[in-house]
Amino acid sequence: MLEDEIRGILDELSAKTRRNYSEMLRELGLHIGQDQLLCRLWKEDGVTQSQLSERLNCEPPTVANMVKALENYGLIYRHRDQLDARVNRVYLTPKGQDLKEPIEEVWRKQQDKLLDGMSFEELLVLKKLLKKMAENIS
Repeated sequence: MLEDEIRGILDELSAKTRRNYSEMLRELGLHIGQDQLLCRLWKEDGVTQSQLSERLNCEPPTVANMVKALENYGLIYRHRDQLDARVNRVYLTPKGQDLKEPIEEVWRKQQDKLLDGMSFEELLVLKKLLKKMAENIS
C-alpha cells in the first residue's frame, strides 16, 4: 500500500537524518536537541526554563536535563530573575555564543545532503507538501 511505503520512507529518512545529526553534533561535544536549545537562546537570550520548554515543545524535565548538561559544558548559565527570585533565566556564555556558526554549518551540510540534486521546482513542491504534512499532524 502506498501509504505504508511513504511511512516507511519517512521513518528511514528520520532515522538516518537523526544519526547523521548525532554524529556531526558529537564532533562539537553536543547531543541532539541541545543545538535547538542553543538556537533558541541565540534568538532570545535570558528566557526562563519554562519558556524554553514551550518554545522547544519539550517536557520540562527534558529541558532541565539539557540546561544542566549545557551549563556543565560551560555553554550557558542560569541567573535568578531580578523581579521574581523563584524564576531562573538562562543565558549563553561566550563559549555558547561561539558555537552558533559551527552548529549552523552542521545544519547547512545536512540540508545540502538532503536536498542534493533537486531542482528549484521540486524544492517548491517539497516545501508545499511538508507544510501540508505539518498542518495535518498539528
